[in-house]
Amino acid sequence: MARLKERYNKEIVPRLTEKFGYPNPMMVPKIEKVVVNIGVGEAKDNAKLMDALVADLGRITGQKPVVNRAKKSIANFQLREGMPVGCKVTLRGVRMYEFLDRMISVALPRVRDFKGISGKGFDGRGNYTLGVTEHIIFPEVDLEKVEKVKGMNVCITTTAETDEEGKELLKQFGMPFRN
Repeated sequence: MARLKERYNKEIVPRLTEKFGYPNPMMVPKIEKVVVNIGVGEAKDNAKLMDALVADLGRITGQKPVVNRAKKSIANFQLREGMPVGCKVTLRGVRMYEFLDRMISVALPRVRDFKGISGKGFDGRGNYTLGVTEHIIFPEVDLEKVEKVKGMNVCITTTAETDEEGKELLKQFGMPFRN
């Protein structure tokens, strides 16, 4: 079992039940899924860049990414319908907990001048979105093979009803929020 999943069952559920007064342990918020997304606008000019980023995202998450394609043609951006514009991975279960564990304990502390992450990324329903400026903070990425450093979005979807519950859940997992 993943380390964070074990910690959730043994430590986090009792703490959140005590703090928010849930009458039933099934009411305690949990993480449903994590979506990792990289937008690659330059892929229309350089197809090898897209392949390299798909491989990097696959190494980071441990799961094969889906290539997102343009739904409409946009003349101002020289974009045609069906061109690749990004890639994403939806993680659930054990892979999700393993990814979160690596992101919280290894990758985020490797960010330059890291002072914690902003607590303003909540959407009003307990879900959190985090932007990472460099995908090379993950140790799985081979720095010598990276063509271009790209940013990525990590969306953490929870079953929390409010932002306060969602933030407390992520804090208990060890997410380093700024004070």
